[in-house]
Amino acid sequence: MSHSRAPPAQQANLSRLEVIYMPAKIIAIVNQKGGVGKTTSTEHLGIGFAMQGKRVLVVDADPQGDLTTCLGWNSDELDNTLSTLMLAAMSNQPPPFQQCILHHQEGIDLIPANIELSALEVPLVTAMGRERILSSCLNELREQYDYILIDCPFSLNMLTINALAAADSVIIPVQAQYLAAKGMTQLINSINQVRRVINPSLRIEGILIALVKGRIKFAQSVITALRQNYGDAIHIFNSQIPERTRAAESSAKGVSLFTYV
Repeated sequence: MSHSRAPPAQQANLSRLEVIYMPAKIIAIVNQKGGVGKTTSTEHLGIGFAMQGKRVLVVDADPQGDLTTCLGWNSDELDNTLSTLMLAAMSNQPPPFQQCILHHQEGIDLIPANIELSALEVPLVTAMGRERILSSCLNELREQYDYILIDCPFSLNMLTINALAAADSVIIPVQAQYLAAKGMTQLINSINQVRRVINPSLRIEGILIALVKGRIKFAQSVITALRQNYGDAIHIFNSQIPERTRAAESSAKGVSLFTYV
């Protein structure tokens, strides 16, 4: 995220150079299929941004709390999570951000999640402005960060719709396997529907090919098919995330591959 500086004519009148930060860009990491690398992508993209000097918040919007666990916290022991913030917003109360935002040793902040988030589905359905509850929370944090990344659940439920309503753009991790690529059309249709009905400014940032097992011929054929079928309409990142045992090992240590390797 770029920042702007005072024009040269004004700099002479300033006792120090003031940096004006733009509001955070919110990116939802989404795929309705599980096990495609959403959490790993969210974690490492966030820490990668932080390594570049960006202010980063990652949001665990999955009741399984995998992102929370990967970053070193026991989600079951946390009293204040994303559900705390969203329940406060639904009750027209100020969200208790200070109690809910955790600070990770690799320079990013985290809003954690646990199984309590799944219980939010029922009251969320009947809430006023139900699709924009998460957006109302994150909009209050935009000035504090350069990037806000949302790790979405693996189903197109109300939590995912909230994430898409809050986001400026979407990154779609896709596993280099046939069944993972097969569901892409349905996912893109769902994103387009959210754009039409709820969030007109939402756009697809691109497809991220993840969990590539070396140079297996079949995996490469899936990647080629994705480029042929979607490459004209959707950007497909050249970078690919290989499947590595060390990714699981680093998650068990609560750190990223940047630190673990």
